[in-house]
Amino acid sequence: MTAQPLAPVIPSSAVPAGRQRVKSAAGRPLPLARPIPAPSLPEHVVYGIGRIDASGRIADRAVISALGWRGGDRLTLTADAGVVTARRDPGGMITLPGRAYIAIPAELRRRCGLQPGDRVLLAAVPAGDALNAYSLAVVDQAIRAYGASPHAQGEKP
Repeated sequence: MTAQPLAPVIPSSAVPAGRQRVKSAAGRPLPLARPIPAPSLPEHVVYGIGRIDASGRIADRAVISALGWRGGDRLTLTADAGVVTARRDPGGMITLPGRAYIAIPAELRRRCGLQPGDRVLLAAVPAGDALNAYSLAVVDQAIRAYGASPHAQGEKP
């Protein structure tokens, strides 16, 4: 006895009426929440992180060279509430050494509460010919004021 070949089973391309898809309203995409755009980094400020050594020196070659400062330039340093500002000044009391670092005098470090080993945020502003060193306590206050940092456990907002 010879076997009869089976007829191929090919499904129909027609969709049964009960399975037809309902088209979305005018083919519009689903609404999605849009994140708030993050501000871009200002082009006129160069940032870095430095650590104060036992002699009060802070070194960041990229930040200092963005200002165009060279060894032998005279600087005036001022301090207020956790921020030390250095400005190039021909009559300044501090001389920038040949290597790219700023030495903060002990009295200014005490006034700002800066200790050896502390990290600081450096912000060079070439247009103002100034370098600002912010203690991380000042940076933390700014972040908390902006509302972008969770409060410590047990701390009230």
